[in-house]
Amino acid sequence: MQQQPGSDTLDPLFTARDLASLAFDFAPVGLVVTENRVLRECNPRFCEMFGYPREELLDQLFAFLYPSDEEFQNLRNRGDKILGAGNPYWDERVMRRKSGELFWVRVRGHTFTPDAPLGRAVWSFADLSALRPYLPLTRREREVYSLLGEGQTSKEIARTLSLSYRTVEVHRARLLKKMGVNNTASLFSSLGDIGGDHVVRNDSP
Repeated sequence: MQQQPGSDTLDPLFTARDLASLAFDFAPVGLVVTENRVLRECNPRFCEMFGYPREELLDQLFAFLYPSDEEFQNLRNRGDKILGAGNPYWDERVMRRKSGELFWVRVRGHTFTPDAPLGRAVWSFADLSALRPYLPLTRREREVYSLLGEGQTSKEIARTLSLSYRTVEVHRARLLKKMGVNNTASLFSSLGDIGGDHVVRNDSP
């Protein structure tokens, strides 16, 4: 659990009106500043979430926090496209703790350099473990599942992942078969609660 700040920490920050530092250091979500996908700064919650001391994270390429280099590259392409269009970025993805444990994370991002969207950016990371336990799925199955959770149709997922509609339907069918369910709503119930208020959509404020 994240350590609660004491008065010896809070009082000087409030007195100096350094509330930005207070917000960054004690935010309930992980916060990260990146440069070309290299981690330049992070807050204690991010370190706690991934199980690394801060010094082992700084100036490292983000790739080592992903299940595979392929997933790291695929998410880079999605983020670059969305941020480059001037839109706020978010997704739900599987990442890796220092222990090797894989877990679901909700990620939001904002770029400081629209002409080079991943040049300099700030990101938030929320641990979804309590809502969506990780189950062994292939990379494509995780991607399709995540995009279904965003409310995308199979045709929209096909465009997002540069796949054919038929291929997406095959992955969707495999997800249903693995979980022994007949529809997408039952699939979400099997893999973890992401219904209602837990679903973040592209048209959300």
